[in-house]
Amino acid sequence: MPSKCRQCIIKRFNALKTLTHDELEKFSDHKTSLLIKKGENLMTEGNSINGLYCIKDGKGKLTKLNTNGKEQIIKFVKGGDILGHRSILSEELVGLNAIALEDMHVCFIPKGDILDTIRENNNFSLDLMRNISHQLNEANTSISQMAQKPVKDRLAETLLHLETIFGLDNEDCIDVVLTREEIANTIGTATESAIRLLSNLKKDGVIDLIGKKIKILNKNSLKNISEGY
Repeated sequence: MPSKCRQCIIKRFNALKTLTHDELEKFSDHKTSLLIKKGENLMTEGNSINGLYCIKDGKGKLTKLNTNGKEQIIKFVKGGDILGHRSILSEELVGLNAIALEDMHVCFIPKGDILDTIRENNNFSLDLMRNISHQLNEANTSISQMAQKPVKDRLAETLLHLETIFGLDNEDCIDVVLTREEIANTIGTATESAIRLLSNLKKDGVIDLIGKKIKILNKNSLKNISEGY
């Protein structure tokens, strides 16, 4: 039995926290609960979208294919994040692929309910606009860093960012499992280069590599590297 939106603790992390009791009940009655298996697409670049996705749990990546067909990872998402609202508001096709890094439970809320609520609830509209503005600022920062920072600095920054997003597991490793190729696709380099850079950071005692998991051993060193020192 799908949970009611008003009972879902995940809503406190996104714009759904601004909804009234009646709005939450309407969303609950109309939403669809989805299971997106690891490796499956939740959204596909170039497709139209008819609603908003609220991630209940699990982790995912937002990607874009560049001109030679290589995947560029733009952003990582987790429980509490919402997807698709930008396309709903702009009435544009989906600009990114959303792919599950692990099994994800996601709620789909129809476009009509979202647009009705935007018209009726100023706080909900404002929160969505804040979210989009924040995403735009993040994208601008990322573009600037990709253009200006050496790849080693980008890797250090990415590892710190991953810890901030996903936190630590019970072994104090960053709580997300990424392939070396996915790390390379995040920092915009070849897989071989990412492997070599990770190996060098391990050799220098900055990180430890436990299978595919990464443990930050010296956060200050990693911060210094990320800032070009």
